[in-house]
Amino acid sequence: MADKYIHIIVKGYVHGVGFRFYAIRYADKLNINGTVRNKYDGSVEIYAEGKEEDINKFIEVIKTGPRSAVIKEVIIDEYKKSRDYNTFDILF
Repeated sequence: MADKYIHIIVKGYVHGVGFRFYAIRYADKLNINGTVRNKYDGSVEIYAEGKEEDINKFIEVIKTGPRSAVIKEVIIDEYKKSRDYNTFDILF
C-alpha cells in the first residue's frame, strides 16, 4: 500500500537517452506505481506512488538518471491522495 505520492519534473538532456525505460526499470524494482512521459518542453514528467522508503530510493535514482542523460534540474512535489495506479507505465 502506498503512503507517499510524488510528482517529479526532470529537466535537462533527458529525451532520447532512455530515461523513461530507466525510470520504469527502477520503479519495478522498488514496487512503485505511476507513470512517466516525455513532455513537449523537453522535460520528463513522473507520477510515483509507493512506500516512503521506496519512493525516497526512487528519487535518488531519478536524480542520477541514465548514463547518457544530463540532468540540470529535478522538481519534486508531493500530493496528498493516491491516483490509484496499479502499475508503472510509460505514457506516449
